[in-house]
Amino acid sequence: MTQQSTLIPRQNLHGTLTQNLRDLIQQGELKPGEKIPERLLCERFGVSRTPLREALKVLAAEGLVELLLQRGAIVAQLTPEDIEELFPIMAALEALAGELACDRATDADVARMRELHEQMIESYRGGDEITYLRLNRLIHEEFFAIARNETLAAMYQQILSRIHSYRFIVRKSQANWESAVKEHEQIMEAFGQRDKARLVRLLRKHITGTTVRIAKETLPLQGDDKGR
Repeated sequence: MTQQSTLIPRQNLHGTLTQNLRDLIQQGELKPGEKIPERLLCERFGVSRTPLREALKVLAAEGLVELLLQRGAIVAQLTPEDIEELFPIMAALEALAGELACDRATDADVARMRELHEQMIESYRGGDEITYLRLNRLIHEEFFAIARNETLAAMYQQILSRIHSYRFIVRKSQANWESAVKEHEQIMEAFGQRDKARLVRLLRKHITGTTVRIAKETLPLQGDDKGR
């Protein structure tokens, strides 16, 4: 984790601190299995250990953090059971969002998605994985925005939180990265043509296939007992 000072105003300290820690995890600065560096985080945000630990309890309840008895906390890791349970739900939610987006997308929505996609492809060609992952996440979230269904979007964010945003922060093997890019090309093509049946099929395949393989690449780390 890079050390960067981000002092938090006293008002709404708890909520802001919790969100800042959540962002560090979901953006990949604090990595799965990594010990939470409490002292460094207290210095970074200008807080004492009491509010920091209260925030960690909230994140533990969300499944983002694992509290260790007498030993602080670590960023939670996916298990094979998590993958089998959660990714099919994610696939179903994304497929429904894609179906609704096909019905409700304006020409401006399609143009915006194409622009994001082109930027993502440029990042891939330039080997800029950090930018690629950020744009990848924006594209998937944009389907839910275009679907214009707040309940569906909230369910998606809940599941996304539980899988610790692995699909957007884990470094991919070159083969899986290439596969993901090819699938995104097909997804954008189907969306641009408003081909609902094809888009639904492609989104399900993308999540249950390539995305699951990428998540499983992290599983050997489970036995490292890192930070414990």
